Amino acid sequence: MQQLQLFQALRSLGFVFWLSLPLIGLVFWLGSNFVGDQILSRSNLTKKYLLADTQLARQIMKRIVAIKVEILPQKGISRVNVKTNNSVLTMIVFEFPITDISKLEGALSQELGLPRDRVKELIIESNALRQETR
Repeated sequence: MQQLQLFQALRSLGFVFWLSLPLIGLVFWLGSNFVGDQILSRSNLTKKYLLADTQLARQIMKRIVAIKVEILPQKGISRVNVKTNNSVLTMIVFEFPITDISKLEGALSQELGLPRDRVKELIIESNALRQETR
């Protein structure tokens, strides 16, 4: 009977509530450790890849107005400025480790997605290129 009174007194103080809080906290702590370990031990390899809008890039490349090539044989590079009539992207600058004009035309053709003969039509030779071809 005395135990029953003691239990009622503890219950009136909210002892059951205060005793259950550390137990609930311990359960959440252990659960979050388990979930955290599972998340952190997953591999970081993803199978989804970001696909760029290649159609927009192709449209920009079709609006090419001129290609200015500057070959710098002493540095072993070629600088290429591609001028477009697109309002968003007016100039594209490339730098290739190529000094041979025929290889450069092939690289530009591949990079811009244009036929090689179209690239030849659009190329404006700079002074450095003219001096080298003479």
